[in-house]
Amino acid sequence: MAYNELLAGRIREGLAHLTDVEEKKMFRGITFMVNGKMCVSIGGDEMMCRIDPDLHDTAIEQNGCREMIHGGKVMKGFLYVHEDELKTKKQLTYWIKLALDFNSRAKASKKSGK
Repeated sequence: MAYNELLAGRIREGLAHLTDVEEKKMFRGITFMVNGKMCVSIGGDEMMCRIDPDLHDTAIEQNGCREMIHGGKVMKGFLYVHEDELKTKKQLTYWIKLALDFNSRAKASKKSGK
């Protein structure tokens, strides 16, 4: 399970103001659960963000973004952002904010129990 430790640390800092954050090993890296719901993950040199599916088509047009494909199907609302597009605090904060904005409306998985 290889992932960019520096980027993981920066994500931790970006979520440090929250009280209900849990780290889980999954998706070939670490997933940051906020309020019992998947919010962002780090795997390899990419951050995966769970955003509002209605923003998917606009967000995917940004540099360094690619869609999450599972079982041959595009997963609307799940995007990978390459670390090259997360170099500044402003860039990283933008994606974390998108994920947090959706987190309050996102449904928890049945496994999470929340």
